[in-house]
Amino acid sequence: MNIFNTTSTNLVKLAALVWFAGVFILLYKSTAMMIEAVGVGAPLSMVVLTVISGLIVGMIKAKTLFIHVCQKNINRILGLKSPRIWQFYRVRFFIFLFLMITLGNYAYHLSSSNAFLLLALSTLELSVSTALFISGKCFKKVLIKKQI
Repeated sequence: MNIFNTTSTNLVKLAALVWFAGVFILLYKSTAMMIEAVGVGAPLSMVVLTVISGLIVGMIKAKTLFIHVCQKNINRILGLKSPRIWQFYRVRFFIFLFLMITLGNYAYHLSSSNAFLLLALSTLELSVSTALFISGKCFKKVLIKKQI
């Protein structure tokens, strides 16, 4: 037995862990940016609009893209003949994730001290967090079916 061998169920669990880590990290970052925006003069009504917009856009993203992407990855995992521990996402996913984190940090530094830009970036991050959360139901369906 190779120490890198695993089951498809374990890979789905790892994928879910990374997926939901993104939910909480982006929710935290979005909230922190809203608080910072208020600190530099954003009215509370703009923060409320940011939250509503982020949630609505996130629901749309979940329905149009994220559920499909999540299910496609789960199907790929379940189709692996000899699952290895590193196969819970493809290399291009990690490259994309690295680029998104880098661009997000760069955008944050550009928007620092500008309430409007902070709220715009916060809307984006809240929408992605919402889409990840909603689409995460795909993991639940598979893991319940496999009896975790």
